[in-house]
Amino acid sequence: MTRAYKGFTPRMGVYRVTHVPSGRTLLGHSTHVEGLLNRFRFQLTHGSHANRAMQRDWQATGPDSFTFEVLDDITPTTPGEEPVDDLKELLSLWQEKLNIPPGLQY
Repeated sequence: MTRAYKGFTPRMGVYRVTHVPSGRTLLGHSTHVEGLLNRFRFQLTHGSHANRAMQRDWQATGPDSFTFEVLDDITPTTPGEEPVDDLKELLSLWQEKLNIPPGLQY
C-alpha cells in the first residue's frame, strides 16, 4: 500500500461544477482535481462550502442537480512538478471556449 501511495500522481487539470437547473457554473483548476471535487462534494453535503451561493443551491435542490466534471488535464513533463502556470493557461482557454456569462458564474 505504501508503495502504491508513493507512486501516486494526482490528476492535474481544469474542472467545472454546474448547478444544472440554473446553469450557474464554477470553473477552476487544481493540481489534484479529483481530490478537490471530492472535497467540494463533502463540504456541500455538510453545509460548509465557502461559496455561499453554491451552498444555497445545494441545500435547495440537492446533490442530483449538480454535475462535477474534469474538462481537461495535463501531465507534468517532470515527475513531481506542479505546472501551475500551465494550469492557469489551460483554465483561461476553457473560460474563453465556454464564455460563461457573469450572471451564471459562481
